[in-house]
Amino acid sequence: MLNSNTTDADDLRIYQIIDANLDRAREGLRVLEDWARFGLGKEKYVERIKNFRHILGKNHLEVYKQSRNHIEDKCKGLSHKEQSNKKTSKQIISFNSGRVQEALRVIEEFSRSHNHELSKIASEIRYEIYTIEIDLLSLSKFKKSEKILKENDLYVITEQKDNLLGTLEEILIAGVRIIQYRFKTGTDKDHLQEAIQIKNLCKKYNSLFIVNDRIDIALASNADGIHLGQDDLDLKTARKLLGYSKIIGISANNEIDISNALKEGCDYIGIGPVFDTVTKRDKEPIGIEKIKRLTKDLDIPWFAIGGIKSNNISYLKNNGFKKVALVSQLMNSEDPKEEAIMILKELSYEN
Repeated sequence: MLNSNTTDADDLRIYQIIDANLDRAREGLRVLEDWARFGLGKEKYVERIKNFRHILGKNHLEVYKQSRNHIEDKCKGLSHKEQSNKKTSKQIISFNSGRVQEALRVIEEFSRSHNHELSKIASEIRYEIYTIEIDLLSLSKFKKSEKILKENDLYVITEQKDNLLGTLEEILIAGVRIIQYRFKTGTDKDHLQEAIQIKNLCKKYNSLFIVNDRIDIALASNADGIHLGQDDLDLKTARKLLGYSKIIGISANNEIDISNALKEGCDYIGIGPVFDTVTKRDKEPIGIEKIKRLTKDLDIPWFAIGGIKSNNISYLKNNGFKKVALVSQLMNSEDPKEEAIMILKELSYEN
């Protein structure tokens, strides 16, 4: 409760400070709440942030509100040029999280001797906001990656070759927005160096960079995601290591593996091989009809893979396949840019 054992002048100044910062904190919380609601659609964060707003509102006592008219604020209207530089959702989230944290710190300090309960509340919420800021930023990054995944139908997987970066840039210029880096031989040092170069290239063209199998390389290169086979690290462990800002894809070709991948929260599935392929010589094609049965109820993106070339994409589209993954067709092309443009046109063509 309030402690009135101070002079009236001191009380008014402190109450005015608390009043102003309660307003700042609640305004900043409302910005975060609306982004969690409309930008991310994350109900649990909306509820948490809304609860903080209501707790602060309940403790915004009338004596604080009345104090705002007693002492003139001679610094009213002062601003900083950085306030006008908040253009992206990331900048808005970070700015308003900082605003809430700073306001709560002020409340915590100035209410300590007057209203110990409010001081404690401000401290507790401030520490919660540190975590919420990180979560909202991670979820925002994931939302962007998820959008690219859903809106793009051509997924390109690399092969180890000379001038890989040059080939990938040609493909990216053509409009491909999903690249998976796959490697089987060589040193980890070389793979990481190449992964970082591909990541930077993908970032330049606003494209997803996904690493095959190797979570350590994905983390070290700040990849947008990882693709895991059935014999790789399990999805739950991968999610713990990667967090919720990263895409996780799974290779699956039967009902059980697909069901498990969905239960564990994968973001997309690669299904195949559709046809015979030199990349997976040891695997029998599972065929068009089986893939149609496996995917008829899928509500996440899935990509057909295995033996897919420009001359059979039309056949796949006629059978309802919308998204495909290619390896050798583009990696070994004499003109990867032109070939990618042709395939993208074929995929976008409405039958």
